[in-house]
Amino acid sequence: MKNLHFKDFFWNSDLTCTAGYDAIIQYLNDGKRTCKEVEEFMKARASIEEKYAKDLLGLSKKVCGHNEMNTLKKSLDMFKLQTEHVSLSHLQLAQSMREEAKKLEEFREKQKEMRKKIEQQMDVLHKQKSSQFKKTMDTKKTYEQKCRDKEEAEQNVNRNTNTNNTKHMEKLYTKAQQAKQNAEDADRLYQQNVATLGKATDEWLKEHVRACEMFEKQAMERINFLRNTVWTHLNQLSQQCVTSDELYEEVRRSLEQCDVQEDIEHFINLRRTGDKPPAPVVYENFYSGQRSPTGAPPSRLPPPIVRRGPLPDPTNNSRDTVYSTVQDTGYSVIQY
Repeated sequence: MKNLHFKDFFWNSDLTCTAGYDAIIQYLNDGKRTCKEVEEFMKARASIEEKYAKDLLGLSKKVCGHNEMNTLKKSLDMFKLQTEHVSLSHLQLAQSMREEAKKLEEFREKQKEMRKKIEQQMDVLHKQKSSQFKKTMDTKKTYEQKCRDKEEAEQNVNRNTNTNNTKHMEKLYTKAQQAKQNAEDADRLYQQNVATLGKATDEWLKEHVRACEMFEKQAMERINFLRNTVWTHLNQLSQQCVTSDELYEEVRRSLEQCDVQEDIEHFINLRRTGDKPPAPVVYENFYSGQRSPTGAPPSRLPPPIVRRGPLPDPTNNSRDTVYSTVQDTGYSVIQY
């Protein structure tokens, strides 16, 4: 199938009409606007990635499992570390996106400068062509009028051929000769303008074809560049997913090494306080002197009375001492 090209389908039957050229220019302006929109989109996405990266970096600095110990603590530390690495990777992604947006901006400006030169040249040719066309049409009208004036003058001469007024005939003849000369001058000027218009038209035709080819090339380059830019953008996002998954895999590996029983035993060995529970509390009767099975409590009985020596002899009256006795041998009172 034959490819279609700008230079074959943007002509007009009217020489002064620029509708085809204007349609191409509008298409290129729309393409430039698309480049700008994609550029702004990527810059906005880069800002989002940067903000996310900074928030994620701040999150990685927060306390998480500070009081944890052993294998789980190692896993949580790895979790925080890889979260920090993920944030840094998103920061790098934001920078890469800005670089791609910068390339797109440079491409857009480069095409703008190239188009500007061609458009300026085409504008000059359009003005020249329109001006020359108008001038040619004006000379054509003059030429046609002079031809009609010539014919009318010749007819006047022919109509008055049989007149006897020689002076009048000379006047008509002179007028006819002047009309003929004017018609010839108008004809010559008209031909010159037509030739000049032809040259201007030929130059415009060549430049129009050249401009169409250049504009088509720019359009193809723009479409290809935008396609590749978006493709690269998506590759960057996909690579970020791969990078994040690789970093998260490090955390998963660390979690695989997390041993529940080992952490429990580590805590026991580190903070153990004893391996025997306290003895049970038993009931103790206040009046009971029996020893409990678990140990004898202190005795609550009064201490026994201890005699320090024998009783004095009541028959010994060497001192003025009066004794009283009772029948109960276990009782005695000494009175002085």
